[in-house]
Amino acid sequence: SLRPPVTLAGQWPPSRVSIRIDGKEIHRRVMPEGGEARWVSFDVGDRIGGTATLHFLCTTPGPLGDSGLPRAVAIATTDSPRGDLVDVSRTYHETYRPQFHFTAKENWLNDPNGLVHYDGEYHLFFQHNPFGTEWGNMTWGHAVSHDLLHWRQLDHAIRPDELGTIFSGSAVIDADDTSGFREGAPHPPMVCLYTSAGDPFTQSIAYSTDRGRSFSKYEHNPVLGHIVGGNRDPKVIWHAPTERWIMALYLDGHDFGLFSSPDLKDWTHLQTLALPGSSECPDLFELPVDDAPAGTRWVLWAADNRYMLGSFDGESFTPDTGEMLQTDYGANLYAAQTWSDIPPEDGRRIQIAWMRGGQYPGMPFNQQMSIPCELSLRTTPMGTRLYREPIGELSSLVEDASGLRPASLGSEPLVIAEGELLDMDLRLDVDTADRVVLVVRGQRIEYDAAAATLSTPGGAAPLVPPRGGLRLRIVLDRTSMEVFAQEGLLSISHCFVPDPADKIVTAGAEGGTATLVGGKVRQLRSAWSG
Repeated sequence: SLRPPVTLAGQWPPSRVSIRIDGKEIHRRVMPEGGEARWVSFDVGDRIGGTATLHFLCTTPGPLGDSGLPRAVAIATTDSPRGDLVDVSRTYHETYRPQFHFTAKENWLNDPNGLVHYDGEYHLFFQHNPFGTEWGNMTWGHAVSHDLLHWRQLDHAIRPDELGTIFSGSAVIDADDTSGFREGAPHPPMVCLYTSAGDPFTQSIAYSTDRGRSFSKYEHNPVLGHIVGGNRDPKVIWHAPTERWIMALYLDGHDFGLFSSPDLKDWTHLQTLALPGSSECPDLFELPVDDAPAGTRWVLWAADNRYMLGSFDGESFTPDTGEMLQTDYGANLYAAQTWSDIPPEDGRRIQIAWMRGGQYPGMPFNQQMSIPCELSLRTTPMGTRLYREPIGELSSLVEDASGLRPASLGSEPLVIAEGELLDMDLRLDVDTADRVVLVVRGQRIEYDAAAATLSTPGGAAPLVPPRGGLRLRIVLDRTSMEVFAQEGLLSISHCFVPDPADKIVTAGAEGGTATLVGGKVRQLRSAWSG
């Protein structure tokens, strides 16, 4: 028997599954043949009373033999006690669903792909498993947003074919129709370049002339054949001075390649270069230094949040940093990419990453994206460095804001905030303390003065605060925390499973005293409607 709101979930072998209430079928799912058993859910919260029946037609022998019966069925309601069952009664408002970080409606998600802006919409494609909450069956999922926070998930954009599953890549607007794909359509081609993950890996393209609502694969794929190893993750940009397309491609080991093309179809190798210790998901972009357009540098980025600065003339990238530099030091940030084709009047370079490795027990989805960040290059005593700061649009979710008064911090923790969705700015002086300690929903953030190290459960970063003290910005969602230090000079991002009852933020000091100079606490609302 049902009482609203309720979700039924089960783990069963590949089969056709439907749910009927009082004899009427209201949902049907088809599980893939030959796959692993997986969790799926049916939202039946709008059905009051009545009796629900699950019907199975097993097409492949399951884990319990040929019976096709589910391994387990769970029923969860909003008043379920804390424990093995969690609330999954309202999609996008489940117990461990991030409320302003992007997640797929259901199933597995990883690398952001095909980040492109067109006609007022930000497009976010992403690695997605249509059939389960674990990695596999890689397909390009697709979502659009007007503000990078409120997302609407569309149908899958690019599906596997005879060349393989669909691994990571990028997208561009071919405004001058260099590819010839427009053919009289009202919109210029949106061209996606991706890795066909077959045997061997090659690079292919698909295009859309209806604002990204449907895609056609190029009939002569792949456009770049196998080069070496697991070559993958094409990032393509338009280089205006030479009037051609440039592709950065991960090759093998720590090697990356640069290629050029006049039409996105025929590619010529330009350069191979090494990014020591790094691999996968390259990005290549130009930024002004200190917001001065007359002085720019190029950034060559790899999947592990490390980068090189240099110059690029359309033929080769010349590094001018002696070593790889790093931005985020957390365990959970990976495969970041930036949006292409953001209008010049906006002028921002915006980046998003996969927050890999998070845990979301009992949820119909798995994994999340980071908060989108604006990138800038700034001069520091160490040289030019890349800064990352959360996008200004985050202020649109503020429900309430309060200032923090100056306070002395000691061994007795001081409660400075409470909530599960927070955006906090804190200014701290270390004074005589050995360590300044913040505890955010049970997660310890520590600045060790002697070691000059900022650490969280997600990682540790070297940090010597300049005059003016320690400045931290903490962006807290239900299952993630991103800590930005010194206005985005570095960050530490990580995921965690919170105690739902613990929503306290405290500040204290160990081995001496410190000072909370001031700051602001902003309570945020959910970005998910309904």
